Amino acid sequence: MKQLIFFISLSLILILINSCKQAETTVINSEPDQQIFKPFGDQEPYLLLSLTKGKAHNHPSLAIWMEDMQGQMIQTLFVTKSVATGFYNFGDAGNGKWLKTPGVAKRPASLPYWLHRRELALNENQVVPSREMPVPDAYTGATPVGSFSLKTLPLKKIPEKFRLFIEVNQPWDWNAYWNNTKYEGNADYRSSAQPSLIYAVTVDTQSEMKKFYLNPVGHGHYAGEDGKLYTNISTLTTAKNIFDIIMLQIGDNE
Repeated sequence: MKQLIFFISLSLILILINSCKQAETTVINSEPDQQIFKPFGDQEPYLLLSLTKGKAHNHPSLAIWMEDMQGQMIQTLFVTKSVATGFYNFGDAGNGKWLKTPGVAKRPASLPYWLHRRELALNENQVVPSREMPVPDAYTGATPVGSFSLKTLPLKKIPEKFRLFIEVNQPWDWNAYWNNTKYEGNADYRSSAQPSLIYAVTVDTQSEMKKFYLNPVGHGHYAGEDGKLYTNISTLTTAKNIFDIIMLQIGDNE
């Protein structure tokens, strides 16, 4: 009887150890594939944004920025380099067709909400960045290939309350509603398919809560013709699965 109890106890211990190892492995594997650090300033608190890729993730373009509670842009924190420079892995061949080689292109439907918010903030008519008038390198980076985190110290002192936005878009992301015969002949629409999806959250730096989750609030214009926020996202499908979780964490500078 004692031997039986011993073997049962030993088995339970081994199961517990194995479960701990599996849990540890899960935590390690959940780490972002890429960490990006953008120290624009040196004022606390820092912002740590974590984006967990979803099953539809496939090299999306994206922009991340802050606005005050009156809707004025405070600062762009990150934008993918292709949109920021107008130079893509597949250039513009004309007539809505893409080159099979890298090249220049104007794609206003890529991130139209951010592009127009940026235009208003700069008080300029140049909506789409180009190789001649790019977004400065400090704000840009290569398109993350998977889950990633962005740690940043904004240029200006962060207000007590602000809104954080992310706009995401993925080309050739068709579905039953946003299909390749819709708006036939519109080259800008054909470069986008499902329109950009916009996430947002209101952040109160004085609250006890230090983690904030961003949720979809609308989409951009299908061809990038305006900077409106279209709040009906019922027609979007896989676009909602580019990222599973987007979380912002506020902390002291380390």
